[in-house]
Amino acid sequence: MRILRQIVLYTALALGANTALAADVAADTADVAALEALRDGDMKKLNFHSEPQPVSAQPFTTWEGGEGRLADYAGKYVVLNFWATWCAPCRKEMPQLSQLQADMGGEAFEVVTIATGRNPPQAMQRFFDEIGVDNLPLHMDPKQQLAREMAVMGLPITLILNPEGQEIARMRGDADWSSDSAKAIVAALVSGM
Repeated sequence: MRILRQIVLYTALALGANTALAADVAADTADVAALEALRDGDMKKLNFHSEPQPVSAQPFTTWEGGEGRLADYAGKYVVLNFWATWCAPCRKEMPQLSQLQADMGGEAFEVVTIATGRNPPQAMQRFFDEIGVDNLPLHMDPKQQLAREMAVMGLPITLILNPEGQEIARMRGDADWSSDSAKAIVAALVSGM
């Protein structure tokens, strides 16, 4: 009789876990659909993944010369932009990323920029000075190790990371990150939909 009770209990727990898992998958699918519905204009190029993707543990170099990792931003949503000083679309997009940070940045959300490839620090600072950006980090990936592991092909590439540090969306090319659509997507993410 005891074995029969254990079998019944185990079966009930397994069924409950499977039902909970199915509910989580359905909720995630609904969340992705809701986020996709917020895309308008340039944001239509933003592709949400059906499942969160792992990110690289490769370090990048901070402006101060230290070592940083994407895991340092765990606990908040991150719009992660890979750029370069020679990239014309990056010059157009960076002030919009700066505006998104100014409007929405805080404990739950941050815009992070990483210059990948050969970008002398003086040229990076001049780039930001010329376009009036002073609220975004000047991180560097000089040997493109992080960019390679993150499959960054071409610039700019912008990713959205969830608070667990996983990639949930990716965009190739520039976009108006200060648009109402971009802000609505960030607000929906931060609010937990």
